[in-house]
Amino acid sequence: MDSVIENSSEKISGKRKLEDSDEEYETKPKNPRRAVHRLCPYLDTINRHVLDFDFEKLCSISLSRINVYACLVCGKYFQGRGTNTHAYLHSVGESHHVFLNLHTLKFYCLPDNYEIIDSSLDDIKYVLNPTFTQEQIDALDVSDKLSRAIDGTMYLPGIVGLNNIKANDYCNVILQRFGELMRKLWNPRNFKAHVSPHEMLQAVVLWSRKKFQFTEQGNIFLKALEGDPIEFLSWFLNALHLALNGSKKPKSSVVYRTLLGSMRIYTRKIPPIELEERQREALLTTQEYAEVSTESPFLYLTCDLPPPPLFKDEFRENIIPQVNLYTLLTKFNAQSEKEYKTYKENFMKRFEITKLPPYLILYIKRFTKNTFFVEKNPTIVNFPIKNVDFGDILTPEIKAKHVYTNYDLVANIVHDGEPGKGTYRVHVLHKGTGQWYEMQDLHVTDILPQMITLTEAYIQIYELKTDLKKSEPSG
Repeated sequence: MDSVIENSSEKISGKRKLEDSDEEYETKPKNPRRAVHRLCPYLDTINRHVLDFDFEKLCSISLSRINVYACLVCGKYFQGRGTNTHAYLHSVGESHHVFLNLHTLKFYCLPDNYEIIDSSLDDIKYVLNPTFTQEQIDALDVSDKLSRAIDGTMYLPGIVGLNNIKANDYCNVILQRFGELMRKLWNPRNFKAHVSPHEMLQAVVLWSRKKFQFTEQGNIFLKALEGDPIEFLSWFLNALHLALNGSKKPKSSVVYRTLLGSMRIYTRKIPPIELEERQREALLTTQEYAEVSTESPFLYLTCDLPPPPLFKDEFRENIIPQVNLYTLLTKFNAQSEKEYKTYKENFMKRFEITKLPPYLILYIKRFTKNTFFVEKNPTIVNFPIKNVDFGDILTPEIKAKHVYTNYDLVANIVHDGEPGKGTYRVHVLHKGTGQWYEMQDLHVTDILPQMITLTEAYIQIYELKTDLKKSEPSG
């Protein structure tokens, strides 16, 4: 996460040089006057309470992205500043005079059309485009300092709500950890204690070729399960990897360096069950039915829940099944086999983890789709918050190659309710304070760690501990 912020900050200076040329395309005034750098008598008309730079940089009238200015009096976006442009006409018609170019970060007074140079406007510029020094980035995870929004609301940088534009909570829980929103989420000088993911989600719609729509959660009955966080997470991590010039090399991007692990998959074909025993045994000796192994990288591990019981207890209440996380992880111990069926053939597979990443993502598969409908498995997974030893599922040879194998939970995504009708929320650890927070769109509340383990965990993110003493117990 720190590297994502750092990479975006490093690109700001180069990006600004390209955007400085935007003014060349502005509509020139018929009687141009020389722009003079001076103070402006209208600075006291600026209303910081209405300024919101989280939305697309589009002119509210022409919907153009070229030369867009924000009116600092009403907060609306308009194109251009020359005579007869939308910003110019708005200035004359509404007597709003202070504007900010959203690309060059320069302030202007209209209709007089001169640039304003005043250090009192630096806070507005920073909210539009927050930047971080290397020292500030290094301190993100250790700071416990509260910040104050304009309305007096206190907030922890990084622990801020996201607007639910419609039913996009399946995206929001992922965006809390990744993406272009990071600099705004961690801005200690925000005007408000929440951030809108509108601009980011517009980019998602474009990049995914409309596979993901931010105005709807997505129908979980659809074949692609577009409304599922794991589908969005998988697509987003790969898209981010490619955007960072990533390749197939394990360390080619911050995404791979942080999340990429590897496993060995052993696969053997199962003879048809209708054959006689002698025929089956004969097939097993052929090359076609011999076990083969393949190397496979992964960005997350899929954990399969056992089927829930179909009976009720003595009080005729539905039994809430439970399973231990370590039981789910035995899938990857290189010994446990699972059957996988295709349209024509069946296979037995076993999985061997060969490399653990610095951050390990677990996907607990709760939804299964049959011919008629989607079912949700409500099984509760019992898991420790700290010191989860993933070394227990490694073979002795692989474990010897890992200096550290203990992980701490840092994020826990939960699904509540029925398939297609439920909601998502996320539990996030603020490392600076050691406090856990529950976040669902704009709602941010602190939560006790023991309450997290009682939820229907869906996606979990674990961080590798590199300061763990060998004698420290797990769990």
